[in-house]
Amino acid sequence: MEERIPNLDLLEETLRYKFRDRALLERAITHRSWAHERVAPRAEELARRLHNVAQEFLGDSVLGLVVADQLCRAYPAASEGELSRMKHQLVSSVTLTKASVRLQLGDFLRFGRGEEKSGGRRKDALLADVLEAITGAIYLDGGQEAAQVFVQHALDEELARVNPANAAEADYKTLLQEKLQAERRSPPRYAVVEMAGPPHKRVFHVELVWDGGCVRAQGRSIKAAEAAAAQQALESMRSDSA
Repeated sequence: MEERIPNLDLLEETLRYKFRDRALLERAITHRSWAHERVAPRAEELARRLHNVAQEFLGDSVLGLVVADQLCRAYPAASEGELSRMKHQLVSSVTLTKASVRLQLGDFLRFGRGEEKSGGRRKDALLADVLEAITGAIYLDGGQEAAQVFVQHALDEELARVNPANAAEADYKTLLQEKLQAERRSPPRYAVVEMAGPPHKRVFHVELVWDGGCVRAQGRSIKAAEAAAAQQALESMRSDSA
């Protein structure tokens, strides 16, 4: 298979950042499968110098710091819990994957032949990883200010939408999903069972069923009702285990 050669000029335009040291950018888009195909067997140390795992590790921390800083500036009166929920929402793999897809970062990744054939460019985890790696690379090349500008660009839509209310709504559902998954139980199922009130004051009633229980809750939106149901489910599970 002929090797794909990424267009780094186009990638820099996409990122809105020009690297002083392009080797950092090349490493950020290099998956370990590509590196291991190009070094001798057992040359793990050399392979690590070629792929993006270390930059991904750094980028994860940089993203957390930048997002936390922006949230504290935008919501100076928010509680620690509210800030934590908003940060969790913004740096989650789901959010990073969406941002990576929006920037089309998968088109620039360098994979080994096996990972390429298995559809690595479309794998959510790898798309989130490359966004973290590029954040780490920009931090190494241009410092914290450059990283802040990039994160604002990459997560612009998500930063504009996040607020304490919708982060709380998303959080209860995430907590319930993760708890059931950790206990190897089926995922929760939500269904709208009733809508009441005039259009400008609509109330939605949602039923939540999971392996072990069922609750109903209401809210002014479907998302709010689902979050309330997830909160009830978590409280019910805690009561059962007490």
